[in-house]
Amino acid sequence: MRLKILLFALFVANIVIAQKKPFLLVGCYTSGKAEGIYVYSFNTKTGDDSLISVVKTKNPSYLAVAANNKIVYAVNETHDSINGIPGGALSSFTFDAKSGDLKLINSQSSQGTDPCYVAVTRNNKYVYVGNYSSGTIAAYSIKTNGTINAASQVITHEGSGPNKGRQQGPHVHSTVLAPDDNYLFASDLGTDKIMIYKIDKNTGKLTAAPTPFISAEKGSGPRHFVFSPNGKNAYLVQEMAGKVDAYDYKDGKLKKLQSISILPKNFKGDIGAADIHVSKDGNFLYCSNRGSANSITIFKIDKSTGKLAEAGYQSTLGKAPRNFNFDPSGNFLLVANQQSDTIIIFKVDKKTGLLTDTGKRIDVPNPVCIKWIE
Repeated sequence: MRLKILLFALFVANIVIAQKKPFLLVGCYTSGKAEGIYVYSFNTKTGDDSLISVVKTKNPSYLAVAANNKIVYAVNETHDSINGIPGGALSSFTFDAKSGDLKLINSQSSQGTDPCYVAVTRNNKYVYVGNYSSGTIAAYSIKTNGTINAASQVITHEGSGPNKGRQQGPHVHSTVLAPDDNYLFASDLGTDKIMIYKIDKNTGKLTAAPTPFISAEKGSGPRHFVFSPNGKNAYLVQEMAGKVDAYDYKDGKLKKLQSISILPKNFKGDIGAADIHVSKDGNFLYCSNRGSANSITIFKIDKSTGKLAEAGYQSTLGKAPRNFNFDPSGNFLLVANQQSDTIIIFKVDKKTGLLTDTGKRIDVPNPVCIKWIE
């Protein structure tokens, strides 16, 4: 009898686990109809979604989820003030896994204008924000309940680039943590550099790494940066040049391997590269192209060298694919088309890396960031 009860309990537990669905978080620009951060449940087998909740907050253009899945951080990308906070802001929210609701904890000044990226250490002790227009990085310590303390450090980049219309000064576009959280890599569109900082594990403060930066091609506009799952390689997407640079990586040092275009050879039009991600198995790299292309470029990764080879292109079936991301299963790729108010859900062929339109859409105003809570 006891054995039957135990088997039944295991059966029920397995059903509950099988039915558990991850949450999809979408950050939006709120200048139009969008209200803030949208939370959906997502079926990783079918690609179906259901809207759960919305939390109002201004221009949450980039999100970061704590490793414990209980706290969500969002930049409030503004040039003016929010609730008396000058410039942009950084906000933290609690996440309720039962209801799917986000609740504001507190906000702090981003110590600059137009913050566009936020990263949190895996121990949820420190958060780093990149401010685009002011070219600054702000570091924060975090209380155990997710409350953000006032910025402990602000670093202002210096320099400019050859494109006087867009590179008149520094523009920090991403603040990416190394896999071991020992270093922070800040891609600066305005200076054509990736600045490299060593992180003090006791205070979270930043100091210049032994190799303090690596230069990209002049006028290329470094934007987003990503590590391979094994941590041996890193990749930089260049917004203005429409290229990807591949690097070897070890202990805070980058060694350039390759630079390759993310656009077809016969492409003629405006270039506006945006986001970059590596598949969970480390076999493929994906880049989004805005401008005139409105596409996703797919590269095959040679795992022995880290170098890239063109694998294919996919229309995003919308305008201005700013951000995209894989679902936790890796079965689907969701693309946020900012200017057409839709997220397109593609099926991923894990053998070829190619994408197929599922026909499924999420209608949401001005979507610009996609994150997951499992």
